[in-house]
Amino acid sequence: MKPAVTEQEETPSLAAYQSIVAYDGTKFEGFQRQASGRRTVQGELEQALQTIGWQESSLRAAGRTDSGVHARGQVIAYQLAWKHPPEGLSMAINANLPHDIAVRKTSLAQKDFHPRYSAVSRCYRYSLFIDKTRDPLRERYAWRTGAEADIKLLNRAADMIVGKKDFGAFGSAPRPEGSTVREIFEAVWDLQDDELWFEIEGNAFLYHMVRRLVFALLAVGNGKMELDDFLAAVQNPNKNWDGGLAPSQGLCLLSVKYD
Repeated sequence: MKPAVTEQEETPSLAAYQSIVAYDGTKFEGFQRQASGRRTVQGELEQALQTIGWQESSLRAAGRTDSGVHARGQVIAYQLAWKHPPEGLSMAINANLPHDIAVRKTSLAQKDFHPRYSAVSRCYRYSLFIDKTRDPLRERYAWRTGAEADIKLLNRAADMIVGKKDFGAFGSAPRPEGSTVREIFEAVWDLQDDELWFEIEGNAFLYHMVRRLVFALLAVGNGKMELDDFLAAVQNPNKNWDGGLAPSQGLCLLSVKYD
């Protein structure tokens, strides 16, 4: 005779989880849920979680990507009463998500884990290609530029932003009166055939910081801006650099690192 199953055994207890999420940002108004009801990555994720019993008011994320920006390594955290292995949780969430978002991996997390405040660095990649003729398929995930760029000049300029600096000229803090000081660990350009990539890793980034830096660096690389002028902008955080903003579709959050 089998022992009776108690209610306590039937009901799993709340546990903390973290998931790595990838998404195509083309048809989203950014990651963060909006009061206007526009389509966002957070809104879709929370709706999918609700279908499997999630009851928190908001999930937590490593970053709030802009409208049109993609991700391969966004990290979210939440609490859920789930009685199956974490692998099954990824599958359950994905079954309720649209085709342009996917949970790539899920694992148990510490209860005090916060994907934003616990992060030690974030890595972004910006993709470009050199072509004078439109290419609709490639332009979905990269910025097409008609002018060739000097890869050595690009990397000389990129070296100037490595270190702990005030990047107030290239972006604004997430909160009013917040610090605009950020530390960049690595900034590197790579060129293969007609494709350009810029990868940058830092402890955190300002609003629009990466896209403004890409625009300025590319101006140096194709001779539209002097190296000394770029350095002056880096060294003068109180003067906003209004040279331009690289399009959102070329930017992708690659990964978030933790201790």
